[in-house]
Amino acid sequence: MEYKIACGKQLRVAISGKSGCGNTTVSTLLSEKLGVKLVNYTFRSLAEETGLSLSQIIQQAKTDDSFDIKVDTRQVELAMQESCVLGSRLAIWMLKEADLKVFLLADDDVRAARIQNREGGDLEAIKSFTRMRDQEDSKRYMRLYNINNNEYDFSDMIIDTSKYNPQQIVDLILQELLERKLISIV
Repeated sequence: MEYKIACGKQLRVAISGKSGCGNTTVSTLLSEKLGVKLVNYTFRSLAEETGLSLSQIIQQAKTDDSFDIKVDTRQVELAMQESCVLGSRLAIWMLKEADLKVFLLADDDVRAARIQNREGGDLEAIKSFTRMRDQEDSKRYMRLYNINNNEYDFSDMIIDTSKYNPQQIVDLILQELLERKLISIV
């Protein structure tokens, strides 16, 4: 099935979720289905633009908030240029102009198992690291932006990704976009 954005309009979908929720997979599939740009600007992208290595960026970002701010600001700038799907941890908070804000969630065990499947490693170590990373991310988002990333009830859609496969999640989002008349079937 092919989809078309409402005539003369731009469409911006913001998708957020913690590590292992399927954010990147769902964002990529949705952007392909809609035929719009995927905005997934990360520290890796910043490294390519600045000529620094990824490890240099990560190391400097530990003590210099400007790296996070650059990435988050650049994502929004890119998203405002054209119709897109913006997939990032903070997309639903940062892209205020999003036509649809989707938060993906899954319990800690599901997330850890997905990360293990993707990257390998010891499941208990992954659970521990993921918990620590979630706490550090939450502290940083609160400090930088006064964002509590555990408060997402303002989202247009909250999807428990443990109940659906990625394509089913994309189908749920497409159905919502159709119901809102933001897209139509060609």
